[in-house]
Amino acid sequence: MHCRVCDSTNLEFAINLGSQPWCNHFLKSEEIGKEPFYPLHVLYCHNCGTVQLDYTVKKEIMFGDHTYLSGVTRSLSEHFKNVAYEVDSRFFKDTQGKSVLDIGSNDGTQLKHFKALGYDVLGVESSKTTAKIANEAGIVTLNDFFNLDIVKKLDRKFHIINAAGVFFHLEELHSVTEGIREALRHDGVFVVQFLYMKCIIENLAFDQIYHEHLLYYNLNTIEVLLNRHGLSMFDAYLSPIHGGSIIAYVTHKGKKEPSDRLQAMRQAEIDEKSNELSTYLEFAQRIQQMKTENLVYLQQAKQQGKQVFGFGAPVKGNTMLNYFGVGTEYINCLVEKNELRRGLYSPGMHIPIVIEGELQELPDIYYVLAWNFKKEILSNNQHLIKKGVEFYFPVNPKDT
Repeated sequence: MHCRVCDSTNLEFAINLGSQPWCNHFLKSEEIGKEPFYPLHVLYCHNCGTVQLDYTVKKEIMFGDHTYLSGVTRSLSEHFKNVAYEVDSRFFKDTQGKSVLDIGSNDGTQLKHFKALGYDVLGVESSKTTAKIANEAGIVTLNDFFNLDIVKKLDRKFHIINAAGVFFHLEELHSVTEGIREALRHDGVFVVQFLYMKCIIENLAFDQIYHEHLLYYNLNTIEVLLNRHGLSMFDAYLSPIHGGSIIAYVTHKGKKEPSDRLQAMRQAEIDEKSNELSTYLEFAQRIQQMKTENLVYLQQAKQQGKQVFGFGAPVKGNTMLNYFGVGTEYINCLVEKNELRRGLYSPGMHIPIVIEGELQELPDIYYVLAWNFKKEILSNNQHLIKKGVEFYFPVNPKDT
């Protein structure tokens, strides 16, 4: 295998999460037990330091249609609003005819906030269901996979290009990055929002490793990719969204000097050995220990006769459930807001999904799979906590 970023063949096995189903394929009853399983292994590149999966589930399988909706969670929409306002006020507030392209635009939540600021908006979204939802909401969305060919067909340039939570998904990594360079105005800003691997390790959030996430970036490693395509990061900050994400500002190489805070974050990665193999091997050991501790907790709850429901049915939760081997013998159901998952079952462990408003009874424990919205969950459910329902967070991020 060649490194997805730098083409090196000097790769080493780092983390083994076994064989798992594609975790965004929530199952109909007739599909239970028929879902395919794929290797979920993380490799480390000794040349550029990028960690990445060794197996690619084809993008047409994973992203042609799925049930994830970014507009379901209030705190995520609020985050997208803040990003739009910051980018606009900092770079383009008084610009006439300003435009934004969103790659992997989902249901249009991010673009709605840009549209409210007067932008001409365009989304490119591969999932037909979510693209339809966006178009029906008045957000012009092209249902396709973004790449250089799409850019050539569009034949236009944008003030802002946004990619939130998609840059680690890319099977056509270099075509997409080249397409971004080509579609970005000479004075444009590419806003790339990505899970920060440094935080994944700190939070022990191994469930954020799944087949849709082909790559896991730190600042140092994503800059190798950007520089290869004539792009350069000039500023970045750490947001608490999803347990720790980088919001980075990128433009054409040589246009802007890196900020002091970006330089400081780069140095912190060096000081903390964030891009060294030893850090990932230690992470793998901690994941194994976490499995043991969680199984003990769930077994004790079962022995005590307690009912446990999963809180949320996020994609990443299926990595955790499958790696731990936790099914209906421990967790009765997964309680979810997203109507697109009504009546479905989790891949691999086959736990039924129940829509939140249709619960017949309360559990003793909510095993919180949607831990990345901890603050919102605890705030919204104080009435249940007062009734004695325990909210258990298998991953406990610092500030979400």
